[in-house]
Amino acid sequence: MKKKLKKFFATNPSRAYKAKTIAKKLNFTEPHEYEELKAFLHDLVQEGYLTRVGKRFRLKEITKRVTGTLQISADNNFGFVIPDNPKIKDIFIAEKHLGTAFDGDIVEVHLFAKRKGKNPEGEIVNIIKRAKNEITGILRKTDSFYFVEPDNKKIYRDIYIPRSKLGGAKIGDKVVVSGIKWNSHLLNPEGQIIDVIGKAGTYDTEMYSIAKEFDLRYKFPPKVLSDAAKIPVEINPAKIKNRLDLRKKNIFTIDPETAKDFDDAVSVEFLKNGNYLVGIHIADVSHYVRPGTSIFKEAYKRSTSVYLVGKVIPMLPEKLSNQVCSLVPNEDRLTYSVIVEMTPSAKLVNYQIRKTVIKSKRRFTYEEVQKIIDNRKGEFKKEILTLNELAQTLRKKREAKGSINFVKPEVEFVLNKKGDPIDVKIKKIQESNNLIEEFMLLANRIVARHVNLNKRKHNYPFVYRIHDLPDEEKLAEFASFVKSLGYSFTPNAANSSKEMQRLLKQVKGTPEEAVINEVAIRSMAKAVYSPDNIGHYGLGFRYYTHFTSPIRRFPDLIVHLQIFEYIEHNKRKLFNYHQLEEYCDHASAQERSAVNAERLSVKLKQMEFLRNKLGEEFVAVISGVTNFGLFVELEDTLAEGLVSIRDMDDDFYIFDEKNYTLYGKRKGKKYRLGDKVNVKLIRIDEDKREIDFILS
Repeated sequence: MKKKLKKFFATNPSRAYKAKTIAKKLNFTEPHEYEELKAFLHDLVQEGYLTRVGKRFRLKEITKRVTGTLQISADNNFGFVIPDNPKIKDIFIAEKHLGTAFDGDIVEVHLFAKRKGKNPEGEIVNIIKRAKNEITGILRKTDSFYFVEPDNKKIYRDIYIPRSKLGGAKIGDKVVVSGIKWNSHLLNPEGQIIDVIGKAGTYDTEMYSIAKEFDLRYKFPPKVLSDAAKIPVEINPAKIKNRLDLRKKNIFTIDPETAKDFDDAVSVEFLKNGNYLVGIHIADVSHYVRPGTSIFKEAYKRSTSVYLVGKVIPMLPEKLSNQVCSLVPNEDRLTYSVIVEMTPSAKLVNYQIRKTVIKSKRRFTYEEVQKIIDNRKGEFKKEILTLNELAQTLRKKREAKGSINFVKPEVEFVLNKKGDPIDVKIKKIQESNNLIEEFMLLANRIVARHVNLNKRKHNYPFVYRIHDLPDEEKLAEFASFVKSLGYSFTPNAANSSKEMQRLLKQVKGTPEEAVINEVAIRSMAKAVYSPDNIGHYGLGFRYYTHFTSPIRRFPDLIVHLQIFEYIEHNKRKLFNYHQLEEYCDHASAQERSAVNAERLSVKLKQMEFLRNKLGEEFVAVISGVTNFGLFVELEDTLAEGLVSIRDMDDDFYIFDEKNYTLYGKRKGKKYRLGDKVNVKLIRIDEDKREIDFILS
């Protein structure tokens, strides 16, 4: 009823109505319905959605001044302000009314009385908060003055740099500009160079620029580095005394070939009763990084390691991430372990969560373990084959409860010494990858569940990894999309995660698999960190956290600190709810920035790889359909670009939004999302970060 009332007033914004008139128009004729309607009208007045004039109700007028966040279009011709008040539609801002605002700024908008289009229109009259205090770009010079051309093309004005504020930078250098002042849109912004990143175009310089673009911290403060340097690599014997000593056990790590920080290891023992004792051993970062220290504060600010192409921006200084905490072979390391007794059918019998000390016996790569699985021979063959069988059983059990396994192909680059891409490969996900994944999922779930065994009694504040239910409207759109490809999906099924799982199994190995997985992921909510547990929809877990990667994720470090206090100090609270809320919100935001930076680094390397392939033809899959053309993804490199509708000159093409299709009006040829096409590369614009193709 409340939704219907809102819709009624939204479509009748200028008139005032009595309750009886509204009830009649909406066909709420029963006495109890009328009473409910009056109650909801009262609620909407209290919420500020409606205003009351005598006995009549009307939509509350939008104030002439609105605050919100500016989003500038890709070609910088206009923008939209997303209001802080969700009841107000996005506000269109013409180019001439953008004023001195940058993309992402929080601004104040004056609304115009008349609307030309569907959205309200306005003019930016005040900058409340700049999105960025620092901007990266290349230093240029004309005959008379210096300026910086920003890397981010949505910052559409060059920044003037007085000669006295060059900071030692030379023409062509990639620099960081700060102290930006922009008082009139008739003039360019002005700033000063505070850091010279390096020569534009070099590998390290470009990676640093990407980090800066997403406000990711790149260099560690001297205090953090000096504090890290003081931490000894050797373990004081006194620190081992109260730990479970597992140094003689067959414990090993399994990681990518290029990994430098090893934060998890596994083991399995064979018990006399026929069960297995599986150990999931995680680097005990919390022993070295304590709350209040400079390293802890810096880890919070970063919240995550960032994996750019060929470059890692670590959360912790290298002394910790690659040495002190890393579970390198044949060295004593402090760990926090989840030790699980399980039956051969992977039924959990018992578990311990203990501070331990280990000495890894072997550093395996995924490829090495896969060879042992395939050939059934090699070092620790018995342990690896047993762990693999248990992992497969755990995976089947998880899937039976509705856990969804999305398939999202990723690329890896082969770089030369200069950082130039000389080859691109699609990453293979094998049983060895799944082996580690299943035991990490198990440890994360056990730790989260342990805190919730007596939740009603203790209500212990904790960090969870949560994943909300998908939006019903997005699921309906997804159902419509898969129907257009000849598949069925019931969005209102009793268990929509099982329905999603059924579909993904059905499309496995088909040409449509990648695109259906991609669109399915887009229809899902994003997983985030939160002190409020709502479960993890995608994994099908009621309780879930992140415990297994404290070298590279701040929430895992917090979970280590919390679970130790919970177990060893009678549920003592190290952090309160509001602290955890702040940690979670910040970590979730940093994670999003890191993902965006990683995607951009991949895109730029793909463009660099394709730079010398203009005119070549490729096999691609249509990954997006719009009214201005087709987005296509190359099969061999996963690079994405646009086939403009202007270049599809063999017919007049019409966009069928409902069926994700462009179809020719005269010849009837159709291009659908997921279709394979042959394309020719015609243009790469690295400044605008665009790749253009034509159909071939």
